[in-house]
Amino acid sequence: MIKWLGAVVGFFLRGLSGAVLGFFAGSIIDGFFGNNKSNARSVFQDYTRANVSPADFELNLLSLCSIVIKADGQVSQSEMDYVRQYFVSTYGKDKANAIFRSFNEINKKGEISAQRVCTFLAQRTRYEVRLQLLHFLFGIAQADGTISNPEIQKIREIAGYLRVPLNEFDSIKAMFVKSANNSYKILDVPKSATDAEVKKAYREMAKKYHPDRVNTQDEAIKKGAEEKFKQVQTAYETIQKERGLN
Repeated sequence: MIKWLGAVVGFFLRGLSGAVLGFFAGSIIDGFFGNNKSNARSVFQDYTRANVSPADFELNLLSLCSIVIKADGQVSQSEMDYVRQYFVSTYGKDKANAIFRSFNEINKKGEISAQRVCTFLAQRTRYEVRLQLLHFLFGIAQADGTISNPEIQKIREIAGYLRVPLNEFDSIKAMFVKSANNSYKILDVPKSATDAEVKKAYREMAKKYHPDRVNTQDEAIKKGAEEKFKQVQTAYETIQKERGLN
């Protein structure tokens, strides 16, 4: 199996730490590219159902990064750099380089099952964290200066697998893809909403996306929560000025 081959190769290249990393990377590849459903299950059966281990979260996050980067049929260097910068700032250069080598191996392979990755994460992460994952993926797509329709559709597909409803997806999308009535889309209310409905939507959004609600040690997810919270505030302030609200 690939995971044991990865462990052997990793041991000769990097010693014990390389063996561990090789085993994890091989496990993910085994699960994602194997045709046997029981094989995919064996990759995850030892993990705690209630939580996801840091190493496993990293590899699943890398897989989602790979899916989005390749969504439009080309691999953008600026998008790759965006991912690299995130891991360097979060884990430090040495660990990030080791993680990124695993990412490169995953990225070279065939199609990764977004459904398998997202199903695993949906069962082991809080809803607020999954919202910030979508925010992070949109950040990757935007790194080359434009977000293509294939990238939007792929992130929308991922949102469905992560059990995030369409209105929540559209709210996050509006933070990156500007259009008419953008502030209303961010607050998830129609432009025809009453002042009271707008205020209520803002309070609900501010509560839902407050950084304190995101219970994670992942710095990029925390940063995404802060950025999203600021955009909710900005959207409400824009509507306040348009309507003369206090």
